[in-house]
Amino acid sequence: MTGQLRLTSGRRLRSPHGQLVRPTTWRVREALMNILRERINNSNWLDLYSGSGIISCEVMERGARQLLSVEFNRKVYKICCLNIKSITQQIDTQIFVNTINTEAIKLLKSGYKKYSIKTYQKLGKKTNRFDFVYIDPPYNHGDYFKALKNLLDGDWVSNNCMAICEFSISDGINLPKGWKVKDQKKYGGTGLIFLTPSQA
Repeated sequence: MTGQLRLTSGRRLRSPHGQLVRPTTWRVREALMNILRERINNSNWLDLYSGSGIISCEVMERGARQLLSVEFNRKVYKICCLNIKSITQQIDTQIFVNTINTEAIKLLKSGYKKYSIKTYQKLGKKTNRFDFVYIDPPYNHGDYFKALKNLLDGDWVSNNCMAICEFSISDGINLPKGWKVKDQKKYGGTGLIFLTPSQA
């Protein structure tokens, strides 16, 4: 069974019932979209732990040109695909979307080069390194450190990439070397931290 979510534009999406996902709240999504604004247009996005795909759909509506959504839970992944397909059919912007049903850290450890080659072989599309990465794992999994480390180790991101971590204020977040904090926001019990590679 599925419920419904609503994008900040008003479009509706499917949402898994129960505790399978913790969708990013309307307030956090609206704030994020207002912060990034026109920078989303023509950008490449990596949506890790994408859940229902709601962040992917938000940036699709705002003109992202490439998008990779990664979700491990098979049932949730299917809903994510349906939501992304629905938005793809409703927008005028041409966008290359790839959705992968796999564990995020496993994918990142394999490296961008392998992903790029496999994507070209399978879909006939050349990819680019990512301008934005949204990282929103289950709060108690502590995958932020591993995800951020492997993004750099695997050469996944552009030099001026921005990684955005959504996290629980009560849990905090542990960051690896190689990233510097550009900004941090708090929305109730939820935090957003904005990071760029140290060499940028």
